[in-house]
Amino acid sequence: MRFYPTFFKVFFSGMEPEKAHHVGFSMVRLAEKTGASAVLRRMTAPDQSLERTVMGLTFPSPFGLAAGFDKEGHGTTALCDLGFGHIEVGTVTAIAQPGNSQPRLFRLVEDKALINRMGFNNPGAAAVAPRIRESLTHLSRRFGRTRPILGINIGKSKVVELEDAVSDYRTSAATLAPLADYMVVNVSSPNTPGLRLLQSVESLRPILEAVRDESEAKAQRRVPLLVKIAPDLADEDIAEVAALAIELKLDGIIATNTTISREGLSTSSDAVESMGAGGLSGAPLKDRSMQVLQQLRALLPDSIAIISVGGVTDAEDVIDRLNAGADLVQAYTAFLYEGPFWAWRINAGLKKAQRAGRLARS
Repeated sequence: MRFYPTFFKVFFSGMEPEKAHHVGFSMVRLAEKTGASAVLRRMTAPDQSLERTVMGLTFPSPFGLAAGFDKEGHGTTALCDLGFGHIEVGTVTAIAQPGNSQPRLFRLVEDKALINRMGFNNPGAAAVAPRIRESLTHLSRRFGRTRPILGINIGKSKVVELEDAVSDYRTSAATLAPLADYMVVNVSSPNTPGLRLLQSVESLRPILEAVRDESEAKAQRRVPLLVKIAPDLADEDIAEVAALAIELKLDGIIATNTTISREGLSTSSDAVESMGAGGLSGAPLKDRSMQVLQQLRALLPDSIAIISVGGVTDAEDVIDRLNAGADLVQAYTAFLYEGPFWAWRINAGLKKAQRAGRLARS
C-alpha cells in the first residue's frame, strides 16, 4: 500500500501541481466508472466501531476530506469509495467564477505542504446542486444507513462587495442547504480580497443568522451550521468567535483554514517567495491548528462540535486531535502526497488505537 510515494515522485512530481490534481482526481473518478472502486469500497470501508454521532449525524468514521479537493461536487461518490467518513464539497459561491489566474497552486515537497491562491474557482451553487442531489441518491444506494456524510462549504462571490455579503451567502444557502447534511460558512480563505474581514463578530453574526434562517426555511429541517476560521486569528478573536457560536447556538466550528504565515519552513525562502501570495496548508500548520483546537475546546460546550483540520498527515495526528477534544478531523493536503489508500490507513490506525484504549469517544 506504500507504493504511492514512489509513484508520486515518478509520475506527478514533475507535473504542474494543478494539472496533477486534475489528473489524480480523474483517475479516482475513472476507478468508479470502471467498477474498480467497488472493490476499493469493500477494502477501505471504516470498521463499524469507528462510527460516531456528531451534530445529530452518523459519521462512518471521524476522519473526512476537507473542502478544497472537490470544489465542484462531481467526484463525491468516487471519493467516498476510498474510506472517508465525510466529504466537504466546496468552497461554492452563489455566482460561478474562474478563480485567480494560473499558476495558483504550488508544492513545498520538503514540508509536505502546499501554497494555493485558487480564489474559490467553482461553477456556482446552481450548477453544483444537481450534482449533490445525484450523489446523495447513489451514496444511499451503495452504503445504506451508514453512508458517508456530505457537507457543503459556501463562500462569498468575488464580484460581490463586502457590504452585500449577507445576501450573497443567503443565495448559496437557499440553493444548497436542502441537499446538505451540514453547511459551512467560509470566511477565512486568504484568497478572496477582504474575505477575512468577515471573521469579526460584527460582520459574521448577520451572515450566520441569514444562512441559518435560509437553510432551515428552504430545507424545512434543521441543517447543522458551522463556521470555518483561520489559524491566523489572535487568541482573543478566537475567543470572540467561540462566544458568538455559543450565542447563536451554532452546531460547530471548523479550525482551521490555510495560513498566510511562512514561518518554520524547510523550503528555501527564495523558493517560497517566488511562489507569491496564497494560503499555506499541510504539515507546517500542525502546531497552530492544535493550539486553536485546544483553545476552542476549553471555551465551547460539548454541544458545539469542533472539526479539526490543518497539518493532519497520519493516524497518530487524527488520534491526537480526537483526544484533544475534536469531534471530527479533516485533512486535504496530505492526500496529494499519500495517495488513494490514505484514508484506509488512517481508519486502520484508528481501529487499532480504539482497541488499545488510546482513542477518545465523542
